[in-house]
Amino acid sequence: MFTKIATRSFSSSPSAAYKVTVLGAGGGIGQPLSLLLKLNHKVTDLALYDLRGAPGVGADVSHIPTPSTVKGYNPENIGEALTGADVVVIPAGVPRKPGMTRDDLFNTNASIVRDLAKACADHCPDAAVCVIANPVNSTVPIVAEVFKSKGVYNPKKLFGVTTLDVLRASRFVSEVAGTNPVNEKVTVVGGHSGITIVPLLSQTNHKNLDTDKRDALIHRIQFGGDEVVQAKDGAGSATLSMAQAGARFAGSVLNGLAGEKDVIEPSFVDSPLFKDEGIDFFSSKVTLGVEGVKTIHGLGELSDHEEELVKLAKETLIKNIQKGVEFVKQNP
Repeated sequence: MFTKIATRSFSSSPSAAYKVTVLGAGGGIGQPLSLLLKLNHKVTDLALYDLRGAPGVGADVSHIPTPSTVKGYNPENIGEALTGADVVVIPAGVPRKPGMTRDDLFNTNASIVRDLAKACADHCPDAAVCVIANPVNSTVPIVAEVFKSKGVYNPKKLFGVTTLDVLRASRFVSEVAGTNPVNEKVTVVGGHSGITIVPLLSQTNHKNLDTDKRDALIHRIQFGGDEVVQAKDGAGSATLSMAQAGARFAGSVLNGLAGEKDVIEPSFVDSPLFKDEGIDFFSSKVTLGVEGVKTIHGLGELSDHEEELVKLAKETLIKNIQKGVEFVKQNP
């Protein structure tokens, strides 16, 4: 009887069996992200890669009693880590320190992301690639350019993970309104740094906040990461909340791949919304499906203030995106 129950509990249909690879699994985001992905029953094969320490993380996480297999990989085995991956999550890179913006990370993280993108293009060109490594506004275009250079770019399978902005918006709104954050659904559009982060408060139940409260709330959502950087006093940036955001988004991608209906998350993707203005990537609500991106949603009705915020975001995004494109041109 026990065997029968166990088999039923842990079996999964072929359509819900997926290999997920984490690139940067030994870091501050990578370790808790790997833990959370081990708890996702759609993940049947969890491959953990890093420059050092990934086999240890793999052994540690593998003791958690869910049915997925786990293995850690060192640099010489990155091909094995990526081969057959359905989803790749990239938290690799250096964390922010006090006084640093996400753009200050660019020079270091751009090279890391470029090299990991090359490995993905070579070993799992059809995988859905979820980029966490900052600055996302520039690193996502880097991955796109690398994939284009190798002739395997699929815009439906490349995502910038902006989910942390959504989680912060839900939490911070609830603190102002005295509500349960679980019930606060806030769409956040634009990009994933500073003023490119635009929470659409007018589309929530809190559109009538007084101006000072609204502006303070928007600023906190845009620069919430600074709170963590300062509180950690030079010892890192948002890792645990980012891991939760990354696990949620990767889980949504898996739900889409499995054919579940109405799986919608904001994400920084190759988008038609503002291409005529020279902005190739933009974050908005995306319906996820078996091919990755199924539908890219428009922004809906915006307040006059939000129209201004989106305009400012677009001006910065043009520069951020171009920075990523130029980096690959100059450093192929």
